[in-house]
Amino acid sequence: MDPRIDPFPELQGVATYPLESRRSLVRVEDFCKVPEPLPGIEAFVDSLPDIYVGTLFKELVARVVDAKLAGRPVAVALGAHVLKVGLAPLLIDLMQRGVIDFVAMNGAGAIHDFEIATAGVTSEDVGEQLPRGEFGFADETGRGLAEAAARGCAADTPELAGLGAGVGALLLERAAPHRALSVTAEAVRLGIPVSVHVCLGADIVHMHPACDGAAVGEASLIDFRKVCAFVKDLDGGCWINVGCAVVLPEVFLKAVSVAINLGASLDGMTTANLDMLRQYRAETNVVSRPPGRGISILGQHELMLPLLRQAVLAKLAARGWSGPAPAGGAA
Repeated sequence: MDPRIDPFPELQGVATYPLESRRSLVRVEDFCKVPEPLPGIEAFVDSLPDIYVGTLFKELVARVVDAKLAGRPVAVALGAHVLKVGLAPLLIDLMQRGVIDFVAMNGAGAIHDFEIATAGVTSEDVGEQLPRGEFGFADETGRGLAEAAARGCAADTPELAGLGAGVGALLLERAAPHRALSVTAEAVRLGIPVSVHVCLGADIVHMHPACDGAAVGEASLIDFRKVCAFVKDLDGGCWINVGCAVVLPEVFLKAVSVAINLGASLDGMTTANLDMLRQYRAETNVVSRPPGRGISILGQHELMLPLLRQAVLAKLAARGWSGPAPAGGAA
């Protein structure tokens, strides 16, 4: 920011600390495992009652399977909690198998992804840190996301442009110790589009003196346009919002409007919202308002997503679909 117009130059004097010195609540040792589909899982899914969520769950599985068999894309839009509860291995496995074709996340999701890859831990105790004036001031996190934004603006190819690709490419270049558990790094390695959508002032990294609002804004706008390009070709595919209540449902709705304005038909699209609570914007902007079929399922992410993965992989295998085998993570 131009120092001549900075309304709060004192921000440049905030104290930061090393990420490794912070007590974190989440460790990679606690993350989920990704076993092959368990024997009998297909029959278990079929045995669920055809009532309420039993019906909806089986329908969502069928629609994801049908999309992949028809060569149509599947996207996941992730709230930060999905990564914080140790589900990165599951998402990466589905990316490697060719089930997930696009990943969107909010700013907090990118922060968790960066910290997991860099230090193997994430999620500070806000109640403990805030009274000390230390909440959100891990130095590597703020500097890393600032560098990722600058990188995403300066990229000379569309694939590496934007904030999501900026984070992933930075982690790969640095050979971050736990990059194999980074959704952004693995997306870049696989050539899968990954986008990050921020609300300026809402993420801890915006408090860091290195944050450049112009770079963050431009990189995130590039990612919005990536979403628009993806959604324009989403007829017959699936968009699954997982645990994001406001930002990503709003981004998706605008991308749908852009696609329709440009003449796309989305009547064959499937949208789904998976969350622990019913949230107004996710229910309306993802499930109700867009064209196509909308599905809403409540449940804890750390239970619902492993079950969904098992069901989808088992049903795909039963119908003869064979995507690429998991590749063992980012190198």
